[in-house]
Amino acid sequence: MIKSKGYAAHNASSGLVPFEFERAEPGKEEVLIDILYCGICHADIHQAKNEYGGTMYPLVPGHEIIGRVKATGENVTKFRSGDLVGVGYFIDSCRHCSSCNEQEEQYCENGITPTQNGKKADGTVTKGGYSDSIIVDEQYVLKVSEDLDSAAVAPLLCAGITAYSPLRHWKVGKGHKVAVLGLGGIGHMAVKFASSFGAEITVLSGSPSKQESALKLGADHFVLTSDKLQMKDAASSFDFIIDTVSAKHDYNTYLNLLKKDGTMILLGVPPEAPQLAAYMLISKRRRVVGSMIGSIGETQEMLDYCAANNITSEVEVIAPDYINKAFERTLKGDVQYRFVIDMNII
Repeated sequence: MIKSKGYAAHNASSGLVPFEFERAEPGKEEVLIDILYCGICHADIHQAKNEYGGTMYPLVPGHEIIGRVKATGENVTKFRSGDLVGVGYFIDSCRHCSSCNEQEEQYCENGITPTQNGKKADGTVTKGGYSDSIIVDEQYVLKVSEDLDSAAVAPLLCAGITAYSPLRHWKVGKGHKVAVLGLGGIGHMAVKFASSFGAEITVLSGSPSKQESALKLGADHFVLTSDKLQMKDAASSFDFIIDTVSAKHDYNTYLNLLKKDGTMILLGVPPEAPQLAAYMLISKRRRVVGSMIGSIGETQEMLDYCAANNITSEVEVIAPDYINKAFERTLKGDVQYRFVIDMNII
């Protein structure tokens, strides 16, 4: 067994505290990774507080992981000691269902194994990247470029691929007018990617203070959603709306901004089921669709694209003992745009 240390939540109401535990030695196809950085995702907070239900304590969160390979199993061929690598939202899938066979493992019919709070085949619970090491099957490990800031790459493993995957799937690019609703961890990456792909980008936000940031990130326009005149002028003007908001909001307000045959892509998960006015869809043959993270192959494609185009996340790097404060600030929206934990100093 390998002694590990990290930060864990022990119940829904406690903060995260230092935690020592053991990981199994790497199997023949597995890679032992020394973790360098780990991003903080909203899902980490929800699970720590058991807001999804089913949290298995003690919970070690973290699924936006950058690290270096320390050791490999005897059958590993893709990686060697010293390689810079990443681990994202999941570390296994059934590998034989139709989705897995189509290299879309994120939609595995038998369920993916999440990097945190997941049940492995042997019954053990996965412990994530708020720790000094992790062991992962080589098929679910990703190669990371040495040319980018490693800390700023970490959020690409969840926020980044969550934005990239639907943009690629719906072939968003030149000639498209795209609105991004919500300028957080996922939203700011949607702006960067869609802009890089050649689309004309408008950020929709209820915060006037977001305008300057939106334009710096690559947006062409900004619409203040609380301004009725601006919203009226934006009606029926977009080919796509990338909705990254997980708070309660009125979908119909934004559907009205789509052109005929326009598509609203849902990436956020509001706590309550939304109400959809059928006429908003019927009147202009609009669509509402959803997307979840990306496959291993697609995530590698994204990382390679980012390396070639110098794209990373905007991050605030913190020490591990700041995690609880970072959780509080994340819930208040007080971060530009993602916290990343420096696990080198754990």
